[in-house]
Amino acid sequence: MCGRLFQTSPPRRLAALFGTVNPLSNAPPRYNAAPTDLLLTVRHNPKTGERALDPLRWGLVPHWAKDAKIGASLTNARAETVAQKPAFRDAFARRRCLVPIDGFYEWHRPAEGAKQPYAFAHPANGTGDRPLLVLAGLWESWRDPAGEILRTITLITTEANGVMAPIHDRMPVILGAEDWAAWLGERPGDVSAMLRPCADGLIDHWPVSPAVGNVRNQGAELALPLVSSR
Repeated sequence: MCGRLFQTSPPRRLAALFGTVNPLSNAPPRYNAAPTDLLLTVRHNPKTGERALDPLRWGLVPHWAKDAKIGASLTNARAETVAQKPAFRDAFARRRCLVPIDGFYEWHRPAEGAKQPYAFAHPANGTGDRPLLVLAGLWESWRDPAGEILRTITLITTEANGVMAPIHDRMPVILGAEDWAAWLGERPGDVSAMLRPCADGLIDHWPVSPAVGNVRNQGAELALPLVSSR
């Protein structure tokens, strides 16, 4: 699954990268984002042909849901069943989105000993910067009994690639720039074929402090490599 991530790049950077045209959000950087948090999300409006960058809540609430609490169990959608499951199939067909992140966390659970969190991100480029990871997501719009609109997302996961497998058996679907337009529905494309593990060379990883396990902990230090006390 994918249940914790960091999204720290400024909205202005994301808007420039994806060519979004709506007013910029003042969303704060999230160093330890968890389900129910707001994540900056890229969507395509088929009526205007424009892209928008908006904060949507993590945890999908289908339009037919009776209660928003269902979102707590729909933070991820499995690539193998996303096109068939009632909670996701309509969004998969019509409401796909991109979730740009700086990285995500996953825990290794050994047979013995304490579990160890790791950060995963794009390998650093020649200038030392790490390009964004762009995750495949779905979004939904739900109206509560009072008439208020809640927009939510889920992240699609697939089997682990060679880098991820020693840590966990699942990973988020990471899309290359060549697939963004088709995933958003701006042009035709086989979106089902995109639901695969990314190449091993597209992610790097390192151990981080167990402090990331507490969602109340925030700060850039959470994603820094763990320094051994030995």
